[in-house]
Amino acid sequence: MDVPWLLVAHGSVTALVVVSFLCGQWPIFEGTFVQRINHFLTFGAYHHFLRLVHAACGNGAKDLVLGVERYCCERPNPILQVFYVAIIGVTYFIIVQTSFQYIPGYYVSGFHRYLSIVAVAIGALLFVLTSFSDPGTVTAENVSQYISAYPYDGIIFEEKECSTCKITRPARAKHCRICDKCVARFDHHCGWMNNCVGEKNTRYFVAFLVWHFLLCLYGAVILGFILAGELKEKKVIYILTVYYGIDNSFSGLFPHVAQWLLAVHNTQILLSVFLAIIALLLGGFCAYHTHLCLTNTTTNETFKWQDYIMWKKKVNEEKAAANGGVRKSPPSKWKAFFSKSHTQSDEKVVKNNIYDKGMIRNLCEVIVPLSERQPFSRRKSE
Repeated sequence: MDVPWLLVAHGSVTALVVVSFLCGQWPIFEGTFVQRINHFLTFGAYHHFLRLVHAACGNGAKDLVLGVERYCCERPNPILQVFYVAIIGVTYFIIVQTSFQYIPGYYVSGFHRYLSIVAVAIGALLFVLTSFSDPGTVTAENVSQYISAYPYDGIIFEEKECSTCKITRPARAKHCRICDKCVARFDHHCGWMNNCVGEKNTRYFVAFLVWHFLLCLYGAVILGFILAGELKEKKVIYILTVYYGIDNSFSGLFPHVAQWLLAVHNTQILLSVFLAIIALLLGGFCAYHTHLCLTNTTTNETFKWQDYIMWKKKVNEEKAAANGGVRKSPPSKWKAFFSKSHTQSDEKVVKNNIYDKGMIRNLCEVIVPLSERQPFSRRKSE
C-alpha cells in the first residue's frame, strides 16, 4: 500500500525540481521557494561545492575545480557530446536487452524493433549535422554579403567593428567567445553540440530537438503499451478481481497493479518515466525554438530585446516622473502575469522586429538560409 504514495512523492519532487529549474526566474515566482530552488540548482549548489572543496582540500583543489570549469564552459570540448552519445547508447542498449523480448506483444507489433533502429539513427544523423556543420562563420571575404543580407535595425543592432576579428560585425551576428569567431544570425553556443547555433545550422538544431522529443515520446508510449500488454496477457486484473476479490475500480486496483508492475517490470517503468521526463523538457525547448523560428528571432536577440524594453520602460518612467506624473504602484506579480493590460508607459515600448517577414517566409529563411541563396552568391561575386 505504500508503493503508490512513494510514486506520488517521487513524481511530485521531480515535477518541483523540473519546474523550479526551468521556470524559477519567472516574475510570478519572485520571492517564492521555487525561485530559491532555482537559485540553488543554478548557482548555490556549485558555490557551496566550491566552499566545501576549499575547506576540505585547500586552494589547490579549488583552483583545479575552477580550471575544469573553464575547460568545460569556456573552451570548445567534446565532453557533452560524449555524454549525449553515452546516454543514447546506454538507454537504447538497456531497452533492447530488457524490453525487446516483449516485442511483438499484445499491443506492440514486431515492426517496432526495426523502426526504433531507424529512429535512433536519424537522431544520431541530426546530431552529427548540427555538431560538425558550419554555423555561418563571418569572415573578411563574406562580411559585406552578410551586411547586405541583414540590415541594421538601429535599436539592438548598430554598425560596429568586432574587436577580436577586426571586421565590421553584421546585424544579427555575434562573436562567440568559446569558438572565437563571429557567427551570422547567432542564436547561442550549444555545449551539447560543441558548436554554435547560427544561420546555417539552426535548421539542423531545431530538427534535432523536434526529432528527439518525438523519439523520447515514442519510447515512453511503446513501453507503456508493453506494460499494458503484459497486464492483458497475464490477466492480472482478472486474477485480482476474481481470485482475490479486489474491487474492480481504479482506486481499488491501482495499488495492487502498481505493486505488481514494480516487482515484475520495474526496468520498463523506470525507462518510461525517464523518457517521459526528457520528452517534457525537450517539448519546452521545441516550443520555444519553434516560436523563435516563426517570428524570425534568435535567443541572443530575445535577451537583447528584453534588455532594451527594460531600459526603455525605466526611461519612460523617469520622464513621467519628471513631468509631474504620479508613479503608480505596480500590480501584484500574479495579476501582472495573467493580465494582458498594459500601463501607459508600457504601450510606448514597441518591439519592432524588422526581420519578422511573416511565418512562412521566416520558416523558409531557417530552412534555406540567405547565404545559400543565389542573390547572396551574386553579391559575393560582384
